[in-house]
Amino acid sequence: MKYLLLVYSDDTLLNALPPGEFETRMHSCITHADELRTQGKLLDAQQLEAPATAKAVRIRAGKTVVLDGPFAETKEYLAGFNLIEADSEEEAVRMAAELPWAKTGCIEVRPLRDFDAVRRRVGA
Repeated sequence: MKYLLLVYSDDTLLNALPPGEFETRMHSCITHADELRTQGKLLDAQQLEAPATAKAVRIRAGKTVVLDGPFAETKEYLAGFNLIEADSEEEAVRMAAELPWAKTGCIEVRPLRDFDAVRRRVGA
């Protein structure tokens, strides 16, 4: 089953890391990702630009409104994701706990919906 590991970061905690610690964690994260990719467990991973670069698009009553980010008063923000293949929810949670960013943010583990089943259900 596929799971999306949503990586949330807290700049206050990241900025409090000792010098060089961010680089050490990032290096570890990348090399671990390479191992998981080799095992067929990591399907994709990307970082996102800062929340201030984001846009929110909504259409209400036929009018399109585009707002600049950030959008919520929160310390943690969505910083990236890992798309994984796991045999169980327990394995997905274990893989999330292996990410160093769980120590300075949060890793949300969310199963992907079977989009092909949705497509068939709606006749698309």
